[in-house]
Amino acid sequence: MKGSVSKTRKYRSDMNEKILNSGYQEFNKFFAADARAYVKGTLDVRTKEMMGLVASMVLRCNDCIFYHLDRCVSEGCSRKELYEVMHIALTVGGTIVIPHLRYAFEMLDELFEAPATSPAASPSHTH
Repeated sequence: MKGSVSKTRKYRSDMNEKILNSGYQEFNKFFAADARAYVKGTLDVRTKEMMGLVASMVLRCNDCIFYHLDRCVSEGCSRKELYEVMHIALTVGGTIVIPHLRYAFEMLDELFEAPATSPAASPSHTH
């Protein structure tokens, strides 16, 4: 799936912009709350993104998995760290997580090859 990183990033950005410009303020409120959850607080952003990756894998949301993998790589997580994070997700979620682990591995290879993205590049954190 070479090239899917830039396509996925663009799709997410375009659709988030469409949603946020829909005029329905409840979407904007939710996106803002989601974005605030991942800023530095007692826990750093990197740790929160790794936690988001575990939750996304256990909930089996490939779009969310991609987002948190992308953010984890941008925050400087190594492959070895991400393998440990994904192992936690697999342990918590069980065998049903395996197809999403495959997806994560596929995306991880591309993400480590692709230019990093900055949080400011997208209008919202939202998955």
